[in-house]
Amino acid sequence: MFLAVGTGLFLKARRTLLRELRQARAAAGAAQSVLLRPLPPSVAGLGLAAAQLSADPGAAVGGDLYEVMATEHGVRVVMGDVRGHGLAALGTVAAVLGSFREAAHDEAELAGVLRRLDRALARHLRAGDPDHPAAEDFVTVLLLEITDDGALHALNCGHPWPYMLNTRGAEHLLSADVLPPLGPFPLPEDLTAVPGGRLRPGETLVLYTDGVADARDAAGRFFPLPAVLTESTRDGPASPQTILRTVFTRLLHHTRTRPRDDAAILVLTNPGHCSARPGPRRNAGSRATSPHPPADG
Repeated sequence: MFLAVGTGLFLKARRTLLRELRQARAAAGAAQSVLLRPLPPSVAGLGLAAAQLSADPGAAVGGDLYEVMATEHGVRVVMGDVRGHGLAALGTVAAVLGSFREAAHDEAELAGVLRRLDRALARHLRAGDPDHPAAEDFVTVLLLEITDDGALHALNCGHPWPYMLNTRGAEHLLSADVLPPLGPFPLPEDLTAVPGGRLRPGETLVLYTDGVADARDAAGRFFPLPAVLTESTRDGPASPQTILRTVFTRLLHHTRTRPRDDAAILVLTNPGHCSARPGPRRNAGSRATSPHPPADG
């Protein structure tokens, strides 16, 4: 009798804990989806697709961040990678993304956007326990701006340069030096966006985080991202969704398991026309889907 009662109490407690765990995961998933909200299929005429794979099995998003916004200054893009991964990095992701979503509209120059991100990160780190490991966080950040005519400008703080996909295959957009990651060092006084050529009709930009390029297979070989990107457009221009699906499918096949670091990919394509940006342009010469991996990837 005692064994039966004990077993019943154990099973009831187990069902209660499982129900509470499911509810907690559902709430966390909803909060994470708001933080790294799904991108639309296009912004101001540019085709979009993006996804992230968290290294934490219990998280929908992790320490990688991205956003694309149409502003009166052009289409502005951020891709970043927070030190650490999984749920522990979400506070820093929230601070940086929240700042970008306001600064992208408010700041006429890309340098002003980066300075706002730097100040937001500093406030976030000071607000925490200075003895906590999060107080030593840093964030690699890539800012891009695409004007009406496809002209590209960039500011890069320790992040990998994106790949440009065209008829020649995949090649790095720029080879310029990068600034240090945000957090450990102050930004230089002279902060000027670097010209990056143009995103012409039929061309595609692929932004990514270290979790993609540094993923290894069982033999320790790095994921061949440039070769995979070139292969994805071998038969001609491909949609952002096709490129994203191809990369994630090959990435998971390469690692045979979930990557050890958060991995994010953002694809932007110029399909051949760009619609007008919202609002008046103050200086045209001063100036660029789901957060979950594709189901079959």
